[in-house]
Amino acid sequence: MESLDPAIRIVWRIKLLLWTLAGTLLALVYELTHWFAPDRWGPQGFWVLLVLLLGSSLSWWLPKLRYRYWRYALSPEELVLERGVLVRVRTIVPLRRVQHLDIAQDLIERELGLARIVLHTAGTRHSAVVLPGLRQEQAEALREKVRQYLLEDTL
Repeated sequence: MESLDPAIRIVWRIKLLLWTLAGTLLALVYELTHWFAPDRWGPQGFWVLLVLLLGSSLSWWLPKLRYRYWRYALSPEELVLERGVLVRVRTIVPLRRVQHLDIAQDLIERELGLARIVLHTAGTRHSAVVLPGLRQEQAEALREKVRQYLLEDTL
């Protein structure tokens, strides 16, 4: 089983920090709108501090744990994904079920040279399987291998 590119930890960390910023702004709005309210929950600044502490600690530890438990392998007939910190999930995607394949990047991934592969499979439940944290070259090589399998399978 192969691991993801280590730069994916930075992507996950930045995204968690952005969520922490959004939560901090919401907590700040609550603090300001309930400044003099008698039914306020907690002392002044409690919620802002709590969101900042929780968000920053999760942003530091969670990407490390996620990276540690994310693995994938491409065998001749299937793609196997293993992931999960608290709940381990093992996904097996038979390549013959793949209908099309996308390589996607958001702004943060593009800046770090990473991409994610999205496999769209036949079926209704969990029909899109995402493999994040690949270098652009790795993603294109993986796409080519899957494409070759699909071309050989149809002949």
